[in-house]
Amino acid sequence: MKLRIVYDNEAKEGLESDWGFACLLEAEKKILFDTGASAEILSRNMKRLGLKKEDIEIIALSHEHWDHIGGLDAVLHQNVAVYVPRSFTRGTKKSIGEKAAEVVEVSEPADIVPGVHTTGELRAGAGAGIKEQSLVLDTKEGEGEGVVVLTGCAHPGLENILEAAKRFGELYGVIGGFHGFDNLKSLEKLKMVMPCHCTVHKEEIRRMYPEKAVWCGAGVVIEI
Repeated sequence: MKLRIVYDNEAKEGLESDWGFACLLEAEKKILFDTGASAEILSRNMKRLGLKKEDIEIIALSHEHWDHIGGLDAVLHQNVAVYVPRSFTRGTKKSIGEKAAEVVEVSEPADIVPGVHTTGELRAGAGAGIKEQSLVLDTKEGEGEGVVVLTGCAHPGLENILEAAKRFGELYGVIGGFHGFDNLKSLEKLKMVMPCHCTVHKEEIRRMYPEKAVWCGAGVVIEI
């Protein structure tokens, strides 16, 4: 499975950086996870990467914050299905539904396509908090390496997300925004760590795990 970072706080030369996150998965179907904050920047980055919105078959949104759904207008089209946490506001779901083929509300863990799963809607603890879904990706078939977790901002807590992802397989790696997660020692058993977007301790993670920490930025392509 190929992953392309198309929107991030950092970017490779020739692409634009901005506060937000979006990642394109090339699995059985092309799935865009989050859309960044700006439709214009997302559109320009996609064009420079040779990507067309019509090629995107599924959009999965982690949570309703603007830096993850602000670029939606650049990628919505009449043949795309959009997976959103059930907690999204009625207005947002209605607006998406007017431009997409289908809005799929997510509450429980589920398969999206073979090899790509959702953790379901998670939040920190039992009280109020930002609800968010993360994706869980199978690694190369037959290699038995486990699963890679793809997060938006990890508002429910990265440790909680990783624990929820274990139902789909042994943890191999994690990619995305980790927010204020600071229990960096707990990452030592993972084989790959790619801190992106809102990760507060990004540089510390890179220093602590130089052999398995991967730089994240728009334009980066990795295969799992």
